[in-house]
Amino acid sequence: MVHDSTRETVPQYRAFISYSHADAAFAGWLHRKLEAAKDADGQRLTPIFIDRAELAAGPDLTAQVRAALAGSAALIVISSPAARASHWVGQEIELFRELHPGSPVYAALIEGEPGEAFPQPLLVRDGQPVEPLAADFRKGQDGRRLGLLKILAGLTGQPLDRLVQRDAQSRQRRVMAVTAAALLLSLILSALLVVALRARSEAERQRAEAEGLVEFMLTDLRDRLKGVGSPTIMASVNDRALVYYSRQQLDSLPDESLDRRARVLHAMGEDSESLGKFEAAQGMYMEAWRITAEVLARHPNDPNAVFAHAQSEFWVGEAAWQRGDLSKTEKHWKGYLDQAMALETIEPREFRSFMELGFANGNMCELEFRKNADRKQALAFCKQATGYLRQAAALAPSDPKAKLALANRLGWQADVHVDLKQFADAKAAREEEAATLDALLKTEPENAQYQERRLWPMVGLGKILDSMGRRSDAIRLLKDCLSSYDGIAARSPDDSRLVAQQLRVSFLIADYLKRDRSPEAATYRAIARKHHSHLSRLLPAKQMGRFDAMISKLTVGE
Repeated sequence: MVHDSTRETVPQYRAFISYSHADAAFAGWLHRKLEAAKDADGQRLTPIFIDRAELAAGPDLTAQVRAALAGSAALIVISSPAARASHWVGQEIELFRELHPGSPVYAALIEGEPGEAFPQPLLVRDGQPVEPLAADFRKGQDGRRLGLLKILAGLTGQPLDRLVQRDAQSRQRRVMAVTAAALLLSLILSALLVVALRARSEAERQRAEAEGLVEFMLTDLRDRLKGVGSPTIMASVNDRALVYYSRQQLDSLPDESLDRRARVLHAMGEDSESLGKFEAAQGMYMEAWRITAEVLARHPNDPNAVFAHAQSEFWVGEAAWQRGDLSKTEKHWKGYLDQAMALETIEPREFRSFMELGFANGNMCELEFRKNADRKQALAFCKQATGYLRQAAALAPSDPKAKLALANRLGWQADVHVDLKQFADAKAAREEEAATLDALLKTEPENAQYQERRLWPMVGLGKILDSMGRRSDAIRLLKDCLSSYDGIAARSPDDSRLVAQQLRVSFLIADYLKRDRSPEAATYRAIARKHHSHLSRLLPAKQMGRFDAMISKLTVGE
């Protein structure tokens, strides 16, 4: 397997490990061993590329994987029946050979016979059968030690017998060192005990520091990134936090660490929703739900456990809401309300309790409204929500979360008032919503989240004005809103929430103009169709139903 890997340009990676994620444990072991090894010049064999993330469903390799293949001097294919069945492993072999026709490809056989373990592209090149360079890691064959040495021989260009001899010498030295250490053990037991206690204390200190960093990433940093409107950077923050937890055994983590892991999953799901990836978000929320349910079962009277599971109930219901599954939404949002009431029992008249009761009652208001159920019941939920959130805002006047939540609930309350033809009450709720958001913008005028959110009450007021017979005023107001949305969306053109708002507002304008038989309606129909086309590229077809209905409504009578 010896190969001269000298190249005209220095590669970014010494090798690329291609594997099925069913073989992730072996891939991780091989990656660690290779990066710990040294070449003939005594240099560490780094870096070795390994993709640690599950590949998303799609027709092609990610840009990151393609770039890594392009920058790798060699390819190592971990071969097993799972690898042979993997579409991705086959693609990586084909692309590497296309990019590096003369570079070596090594097979690490770990399970099954060659005919059932080697991916098909490994056995064929330019239409001709080839015999791959293989190290047999199976028990009874080369085994892990000799198999690793064969791979190293290929990567470093050193003779295999020299590596075997050096490995034997290294093992002999280790045996001698262990023997000497055993002779000294009886003399230093007390010292080792002290060292162990200090090491444990240091490990706990380091874990506490790491947990503190994760806490910052999930709270202060995340809120600041929301303010500048950067979902891509927020996703990177989430990924870094999740990597920290992925390196640990979940069953060994304390409850507070499990809670933080669940919050990372909540954050990742929220960001996936903002990009229209609702199925992916649902999976993240359900994993978090299982974690928080387990912690709550251990500590049913712990307010933090109750709070954490309340968040999971909300997010699972939220993902179902976005997918139009109202039955599942109702189940989990009722569960959220139950947890919020349980939290208030444990922590009466606390900021957190008021916030959760406000959110949970507000969700039930939305649900009753969407189900076309009893409007008076929906209004009762809305009023309870705004009442609790006013109390939360009064307890923490400098906390923007309470004000944002209050503004959101006031918007829903206004919509219910409109449906009940209580226009004066609806207008008052929208005006209070706008004033609440103006106060937030005064503190942070460049905050993109506040800027976008400030447009919601204006859209709502436009609907109210139309319902009150003031359609020209409504159209004028909505045109200003659409112009503002266009400016904000220019900074995040693929944010599905912003595109959906552009579509909704342009639809309202076109619809109102159509009712007035204005020739300008055609202009805004075209704008609505443009936003609909853009949104259809961001969302799955099954989530476009209500937006398709908007366009269909506009075309009636054209």
